[in-house]
Amino acid sequence: MTLRIGIDLGGTKTEAIALDRASGAELARQRVPTERGSYDGTIRTIVELVGGLETQLGRTGSVGIGIPGTISPKTGLVKNANSTWLIGKPFDRDLEAALGRPVRLANDADCFALSEATDGAGKGAATVFGVILGTGVGGGMVVGGRLVCGPNAIAGEWGHNPLPWPEADELPGHYCYCGKMGCIETFLSGPALERDFGEGMAAPDIVRLAEQGDDKAEGVLARYEDRLARALATIINVLDPHVIVLGGGVGNMARLYREVPKLWGEYVFSDSVETKLLAPLHGDSSGVRGAAWL
Repeated sequence: MTLRIGIDLGGTKTEAIALDRASGAELARQRVPTERGSYDGTIRTIVELVGGLETQLGRTGSVGIGIPGTISPKTGLVKNANSTWLIGKPFDRDLEAALGRPVRLANDADCFALSEATDGAGKGAATVFGVILGTGVGGGMVVGGRLVCGPNAIAGEWGHNPLPWPEADELPGHYCYCGKMGCIETFLSGPALERDFGEGMAAPDIVRLAEQGDDKAEGVLARYEDRLARALATIINVLDPHVIVLGGGVGNMARLYREVPKLWGEYVFSDSVETKLLAPLHGDSSGVRGAAWL
């Protein structure tokens, strides 16, 4: 096998990339809509993407896959997936059977963090926390170039802690698919940002309105930034990473990198905050690149 093939299974799209095994150079990529709600359709999509890349390049490859969840060490089945049709399934084993080879599988936020720590915005940093702000909210931690993976396979799952230092109007919070109320994910995901504004407005349009001086849009974004600052402050207080990299669709908002570091000092237990908040070097491709590096 001369390729590293990575698959990023997202809530709305599934992307595949082929990297040269020796150099890490990108050779090809494909992106298709995720077949939501269909377990068999998800497996079929991945098989077709892998086969398409291998046919296009005339070479075979190892396969790594990032999913919005993880494999339970206890049961061997998917847990904690906001793509809920995967929950309770032996996804890695079914993929290995369908592809006829071993598969390495990790949480999508772990893949994102690994990519940015390996050759992205966090390259050379001793500790990197990678954040996903997309359909869901996830995270992954890389220390010394290696992913942190604990006995419960949930390292970095900051999105399912409660929003810290909540205001009165943030309590009890919104219902989360995990069964709890007030999770960080319900405040900081892309859908949460759009729900806060209302009127069916997408996040990029909210940003554009704010840039045009719309008070409502500016208020929604300022509220989002303060919530993100509070949530990331707890990560800094516990892990003290050198670099935090933001990914996912909401992570494309350039103002976050300017405004959030102005706010988080109020919540971090330190006289100064030296942690860097950075945009991903590989943009939306970091998750799929990290899957390939698995």
